[in-house]
Amino acid sequence: MDLIYKVEDKPKFSQMIVYAFQQLLAIMAATLAVPVIVNQATGSNMDIAAALFGAGVGTMVYQLFTKSKSPVFLGSSFAFLGSMMSAFWGAASMSLGYLGLIIGAGFAGLVYVVIALIVKKVGVGWIDKLMPPVVIGPTVAIIGLSLAGNAIGDLTKGNVAGADGNPLASTFVCLICGLVTLFVTMLCSTYGKKGIRLIPFIIGILAGYCVALIFTLIGNASGNDAFKVISFAPFANLLEDGKVTLKTFFSVPRFTFLEASKGFSELNAGYIGTVAVAYLPVAFVVFAEHLADHKNISSIIGRDLLKDPGLNRTLLGDGVGSFFGALFGGCPNTTYGESIACVAITRNASTCTIFCTAVLAMIISFINPFVAFLNTIPSCVMGGVCMALYGFIAVSGLKMLQKVDLNENRNLFTASVILIAGIGGLSLSFGSVTLTTVACALILGIITNQVLSRK
Repeated sequence: MDLIYKVEDKPKFSQMIVYAFQQLLAIMAATLAVPVIVNQATGSNMDIAAALFGAGVGTMVYQLFTKSKSPVFLGSSFAFLGSMMSAFWGAASMSLGYLGLIIGAGFAGLVYVVIALIVKKVGVGWIDKLMPPVVIGPTVAIIGLSLAGNAIGDLTKGNVAGADGNPLASTFVCLICGLVTLFVTMLCSTYGKKGIRLIPFIIGILAGYCVALIFTLIGNASGNDAFKVISFAPFANLLEDGKVTLKTFFSVPRFTFLEASKGFSELNAGYIGTVAVAYLPVAFVVFAEHLADHKNISSIIGRDLLKDPGLNRTLLGDGVGSFFGALFGGCPNTTYGESIACVAITRNASTCTIFCTAVLAMIISFINPFVAFLNTIPSCVMGGVCMALYGFIAVSGLKMLQKVDLNENRNLFTASVILIAGIGGLSLSFGSVTLTTVACALILGIITNQVLSRK
């Protein structure tokens, strides 16, 4: 791919801020969704602003370990949702649950460190043999396709809910907002000049937001709930006696380590064991997704990141970054396909932009109006963006199959098994441990390829 900005390039500072904000928008929905889901399931009160700060910290650690050679942002990992819930459910008190989040992230990071040491010792040649393009290509495609349902689900939802919790806006109105976002993004990326092609998501989201705002104003004026797409409730928390004060404008996020400090007196070996069982197996599953993501970004930037800076460094960056991210935000982090897709679509692989995104995420977490604005972006608008992002991930994986001979039965069956297992949603649960669809598809593909390779 012809990149506008290569890995080592440094855009002008004013431009870089805009590009960083775009990256932030690309990863924001998923990063903030993880603590929201955990809160709903456990009754906890994890701070989404802290999760955003933790994602920024984790990304900075990752960039440090990879020597700023891998243009990837780390965000909250959905794979650890069950593990995080186990940490709260197995806790004697909520404060002990926050401590469990940090201990669990430590166990997950330890898995990555151990694997990194093994890789440093034996090299990465075994990975190419175990996961050639016929295995890794369909797996990357599944990462995008497995998220398709989320994008389509968001495409028909507004942010305003009635008394029963269901969205008020009509499906048709939300669909218009989402499709406007999608098509403006695609048109800017395809036909825009260089400056426009670098920020298609910002323009697309602004266009979709403006359409949603128009519908919402019509709905408020006419009393027609079907047009109410945007909820401005997040801004209500900024008012104190009807005014925006310094206290409501700026606030320090509720960092996880502050809440966790209350639980040390109740910590015991049984609880530590429960957390270890919940986190350790999942870390091995996320390792598979780590490989797929780095194979994907390597094909986009035309450099093999598993060799330079090396898989051992990307693993260390991911594992240690995940721990430090959880220390602040509670959520273990992982490399984000949305970030990779944003790099591919905008053709901006500058790690300076990624680093700036991390700093921006940390700063914004302290600014309440900005967090409130991000929360007002309707689901349908983000759904339109995600159609492009997730689709691009899927197509990136399929492109890896271009040089694979699918007339050969071994390759044909391997790719078929991965795609059907992934699209079909194959997953396995063992107690609190769940093998995700991507992990199951990858493992099944590796087995198929190895079995059919034997003559």
